[in-house]
Amino acid sequence: MISRVFLDHPRSVDESYFEHMAFAGKFGLKLFAAGCCAMVHAVIPCAFEKTASRMIAEMYAKTHNRGQ
Repeated sequence: MISRVFLDHPRSVDESYFEHMAFAGKFGLKLFAAGCCAMVHAVIPCAFEKTASRMIAEMYAKTHNRGQ
């Protein structure tokens, strides 16, 4: 049970538990930052015009086909 919950997925992307924790944590912070940029852009349209979409595209490129 513990292996399934904590280790199976990190192994599927060829990472240890802590490597996966670091990657997912950084990813979450970047998503939060992209969301903040999008929220500022919603109120002030000239601010962060392409920032959130660029950040999302970069994150997608890093995660696309991981573990394949």
